[in-house]
Amino acid sequence: MVDVRPFRVIRYAEKAGNLKNLITQPYDKINQDMQREYYEKSPYNYCRLILPLEENRYETVHQRLYEWLNERVLAKDEEPAVFVCRQEFRLDGQNCCRTGLIAALRLYAYAEGMVFPHETTYAAPKADRLNMLRNIQKDLEPVFLIYSDPEKKTLDFFEETAKTKPSMEVEDEFRVVHKVWRVVDPKKIALVQKVLEPKKLVITDGHHRYESALAYRDECRKQVEWTEDSAFNFHMSYMVPVQDDGLVILPTHRLLRKFDLTIDTLEALALYFDISELTPLVSAVEAFLREHKAEHAFAIYDGTKAYGLLLKDERKIQKLADPHASNGVRLLDVVILKDVVFKIMMKTGELKIEEDILYERSMRVAMEKIDSGEAKLAFLVNPISPEVVWQVAQKRQRLPEKSTDFYPKPASGLTMMDIATEEKL
Repeated sequence: MVDVRPFRVIRYAEKAGNLKNLITQPYDKINQDMQREYYEKSPYNYCRLILPLEENRYETVHQRLYEWLNERVLAKDEEPAVFVCRQEFRLDGQNCCRTGLIAALRLYAYAEGMVFPHETTYAAPKADRLNMLRNIQKDLEPVFLIYSDPEKKTLDFFEETAKTKPSMEVEDEFRVVHKVWRVVDPKKIALVQKVLEPKKLVITDGHHRYESALAYRDECRKQVEWTEDSAFNFHMSYMVPVQDDGLVILPTHRLLRKFDLTIDTLEALALYFDISELTPLVSAVEAFLREHKAEHAFAIYDGTKAYGLLLKDERKIQKLADPHASNGVRLLDVVILKDVVFKIMMKTGELKIEEDILYERSMRVAMEKIDSGEAKLAFLVNPISPEVVWQVAQKRQRLPEKSTDFYPKPASGLTMMDIATEEKL
């Protein structure tokens, strides 16, 4: 059974200043320009904790964190709470909002069948986050997970809570408004706990953080006396129902840097796809993909021409795809691109990020990068749906890297959780 608990949050105190100058994007979405901009915003900006510019960063964050706590820039609540967290944003001209729960989620090994990954992880980012945990014993950012709530019990709870005034409200640099409601009523917390008990959860963002937390938990269990209530057995988590209308995944387009669209490539593609020439404009490509959203559709742009591709026969593709993958995974568009179009038809071999392949959220930017010569060929795709991510993960299958881009990202700097060895939940 899934165990979620309230925790005594650490958050910015009034002394820290305007919250707008303190919050950031998640650490793995921050580039060097953003780092410098965050540093300039405030001496207490959260980037100074999650991704510091200083070379001895683990030691720096340790010292900085405890200075801020001692100076009351950061303060720890006395009363445990869970938090309803909402993002309000505009997308394609529409007003959207996504709402979830921030709470302490017990850590489960994937083999236990409670929490499932959907993407592959890498050693270096996990080592980095594990070192950070060892040095500061705090969860600085939540892991983002999804679960199914067809009866909408948690959705109803969120809506009822959101009728009151939020305890925190701030707009980020992408004009996303983040609202947080603090819930301390034991009856309300118990209601949410009961609803979530039988659920399965899928990680959408934060795989490296989650796996690092598992490793940290196991280390702590060997080093100290512990109980099931020890805080390091949990991780601060943001959990959103799949049924939330604001749960959005953006497409991630693929740009090849070293491969041209040759006649041989087009002939190979024509064996499996119906190919039509499109007007080489963003609007035309978007219209084609939108029209064929329920099919296996791609668009290709080489700087002068654009083509729309529609898969002719799923059975032929299945024979070419990875035999170890389930049928559902083999037929995902990003998997067809990687395993069939790139590896078999174009004979690209393994593609290295930045050197051979680029990933881009914006179709307009992707096509501009082809026009500027930064890459030679863009493969433009439709987004995967949250339901498909949830279903695939529970079959213990993992998607190729950069398959999903859940938007928007939860703001970092709104909540922090203490996982020191003496902390109990």
